[in-house]
Amino acid sequence: MKKFLCLLALIPACFAQKNPFLGRWDLTITPQAGSPYPGWMELTEKDGKLEGRYQPRGGAWRPMVAAKVDNGHLVATIQGAGRGPEVTWDFTGAGDKLSGVEKRGDAAGPSIAGVRAPELKKPMPKSWSAPVALFNGKDLTGWEPIGNAQNNKWVARDGELVNDNPPPAEGQQRGPGAANIKTTGKYQDFKLHIEVNCPEHGNSGIYLRGRYEIQVGTEGGTQPTHEMGAVYSHFAPAGNIGNKLGEWTAFDITFVGRYLTVYRDGVKIHDNVELPGPTGGALDSNESEPGPFFLQGDHVGVIRYRNIRIQTAP
Repeated sequence: MKKFLCLLALIPACFAQKNPFLGRWDLTITPQAGSPYPGWMELTEKDGKLEGRYQPRGGAWRPMVAAKVDNGHLVATIQGAGRGPEVTWDFTGAGDKLSGVEKRGDAAGPSIAGVRAPELKKPMPKSWSAPVALFNGKDLTGWEPIGNAQNNKWVARDGELVNDNPPPAEGQQRGPGAANIKTTGKYQDFKLHIEVNCPEHGNSGIYLRGRYEIQVGTEGGTQPTHEMGAVYSHFAPAGNIGNKLGEWTAFDITFVGRYLTVYRDGVKIHDNVELPGPTGGALDSNESEPGPFFLQGDHVGVIRYRNIRIQTAP
């Protein structure tokens, strides 16, 4: 009887310690004027202290300045007061959903809707379909420009899919960003073969399901997670094979659920790594759904792709 009473005493304490905001969340952020865009955040607890990180609209993920739960609200400070008022996300939760608002000081801004990110744990398929070409080498059938579509620089040339967007000549200003390009088809679990030739100072990206960027090119060499073959801002490539700018390099990508394996020129650079969430520039945050491939074209550099083939799980 004494043991039973002890267990009963522990039950309320266990529930009190459970923080409903912990974990990964897929966000959709809707400005007061403008189109919604995706976001992501992860909240953890260590030694009784909340820690978090979030994915802004573009660029790398960032650590939260602070996070606390107060009277049923999660208040996450994503930018401290400095160059303007403090920026916070203020959420309430109900089950596996969040509802919130971004504030700059006391001023309310975009609304934020969140859902708990799916685990996406799946067994590896026992077989794959025969390879199917996603690019026919002759025209842009099966592809469409997105983003700044009025400034589309993508062309089919000599069997290659080319972003014909050279850097400005010396003394000239860089013009508006060019279009990205995506497949009209959507895919969930797959094997992808794709080859790219990226010049010196070129910068592009291969987005899987339109959400997770494999970096193409270089951002200056100072951060390994921003260099050729990296899962942008999350995982630097292994293998130590360098950027190989100005020459053809081949990626063989296996993506099942949220687990990724990548070979580059036959060298394994990612070994079944778990992608925590969408990277900057994602099309949406609907992680449980299939999505297109898209290639980044809004940076300068005549980036050339070829031999784009996919195998899917039956």
